[in-house]
Amino acid sequence: MPSSTWGHYEENPDHYVTARAVEAARWMAGGGRDYPEHLDAGIQPHLVKELYYFARGPQLVNRIVDISDHIDTKVAANRVNITQGPAGEHGSRLRERLLKEGKKLDILGNDAETANRNYIKHFVLDIDSKRLRGTPSDKELGSQFNCEYAEAFHYRGPEHSNLYDYIEKHAY
Repeated sequence: MPSSTWGHYEENPDHYVTARAVEAARWMAGGGRDYPEHLDAGIQPHLVKELYYFARGPQLVNRIVDISDHIDTKVAANRVNITQGPAGEHGSRLRERLLKEGKKLDILGNDAETANRNYIKHFVLDIDSKRLRGTPSDKELGSQFNCEYAEAFHYRGPEHSNLYDYIEKHAY
């Protein structure tokens, strides 16, 4: 099961404090750091074999993930974040403001929910992504890799041990 943890250039304390706690838990859950009382309670170790570090900044990006089939889920997740961030209800607020000014953006639709979803999909995750999230557009990144939407990660997967290669070659 992949783990998505903190990366460099993250300024939001909610993000990096939570991510560090996740990273510590992931490290402790791995093999070799088991406590007898956990085993006695039936809690087995779980080694996370893949890590996806969100790429916000110039750190190494070595994995692009096609999220085209999941973009509406990502929009819905952003939609419920109404207390902070660039998503939530910003679309409906913008739509209302424009209506008061006698203006309209077709992309925001004719109701609050459509405005919120389309604002997230087309502005937060695309047109104004760099300013709002500090990351390139999911759509722009996707087009570079022949998909509709993509995300960039610093990926760390299972490490290969040369020990077993050596044993296979030299043991008799």
